[in-house]
This record gives sequence, C-alpha cells and structure tokens, in this order.
Amino acid sequence: MSIPTPHIECKDKNLISKTVLMPGDPLRAKFIADTYLTDVVKFNNVRNMFGYTGNYKGKRISVMGSGMGMPSIGIYSYELFNFYDVENIIRIGSCGSYTEDLKLYDVILVDEAWSKSSYAKVQNGYDKDVIEASKELNEEIAKHAEELNIPIVRGRIHSSDVFYSSDLEVYKSYRDDYGCLAAEMESFALFANAKVSGKNAACILTVSDSIATKEETSSEERQNAFTRMMEIALQFAE
Repeated sequence: MSIPTPHIECKDKNLISKTVLMPGDPLRAKFIADTYLTDVVKFNNVRNMFGYTGNYKGKRISVMGSGMGMPSIGIYSYELFNFYDVENIIRIGSCGSYTEDLKLYDVILVDEAWSKSSYAKVQNGYDKDVIEASKELNEEIAKHAEELNIPIVRGRIHSSDVFYSSDLEVYKSYRDDYGCLAAEMESFALFANAKVSGKNAACILTVSDSIATKEETSSEERQNAFTRMMEIALQFAE
C-alpha cells in the first residue's frame, strides 16, 4: 500500500513527525493542537479522525485521534508505523479504575496490557494474552514525569472489547486474578502493532471514572482537563 492510505489522506510523509500522540477522541487531538502547538498543519480529516503536526517548544510533534476500540486504533497505528515511517506512538487516553486506591485524574503509565481480544492472534499469530509496552520508551516517559513533578502509577491494565457488561462484578476478577489496575479499550492492539512492526508504543492513561467506587468525570472534562498526561507525552517532540 502506498500513501495516502484509505484512512489517512496525508500525501507527504514528512508532514507527520516520528512521534505521534494518539488520544482516542479526535477532539482531544484538536484540543492539544490548539492549546500546546504552534505553526499547526492539519494532515488528516478523513472520517473526522483529525491529525495535526506543529511545534512544541520549537520542536515538531504530531497528534492524531485513534477512535474507540482495538480495531480502530489498530488501523491508524498500523498505517502510521508502516506507511508513514512513524517510530513512536504514545496513546494518551482515559480509563476506568478497578481499585479504590486509584483516584479520579490519577495518571497511569502502562507497563503491559492484558486482554481476551483475538486482535494480535488474528493479525500476526501472537497467542498470548499479555503484551508489554516498549520498555525504553516507558523509562523515558517515567523520567519526564519525574522532571515535571507529576506522580504516576505503573502497572498492568485491561484492554477490553466490551464497554457495557452484563456482569457488573467481573472487574473484581480482572483486578484480583489478572492484576489489572484499570480498563481501557486500545492498548493491546497498539502494542501488538508496535511489536510486529518493529516500532515503539506506550500508553499514558488518566483515570476518568472508578468502576470500584462509581465516581466519574464528564465528557467535557475528559476532552479538556486531562492535561498532565498530555504534558508528559509532549516532552517527546523531536
């Protein structure tokens, strides 16, 4: 496949930075571009999955929405890795906490994603249920978080294909039996694509709600207020 791809209309690889930040919500991508970047160029508008490149403190970085779920981030991250020569993708998303120890707005650096998804097996024959983030990339993220004096929690998360479950207590098994701190819906596929492509992927999450305590934030807060994880990720501008 050549560029542009069916899902990314950018015709020039040089318009996309080697590092791409990927929030799920394309409007969060727009918020980051509007708030933090200068000299912004919009490189994708297909399906309203907005992508932007701009300067952060004089260095280039790109940000693009991934959509919700593993199939969606699977498409966009694979195309960025394999057709646009992107080297690093850092997912910046929201998650639901499985433990009362995690509070709203806490920041999680994902060391590994556990999932029952068949994504990796179908895509490349990987038949395990845990995929690690890129270790070197994670250590850089942890270092930047410390420099910014932003506390992070590290550990395993659950990448789920299901948002609404009929078993409201199953999260306790994911927490107690599999060691998952929280739930989201994308990282397992992102890490699988990085693995098969020989590239790097990481995930920084902000707790948007607690499945354990039933606390939650609003959609507007999720779009605009998760600034700490954004500021950590922006340190990777080229």
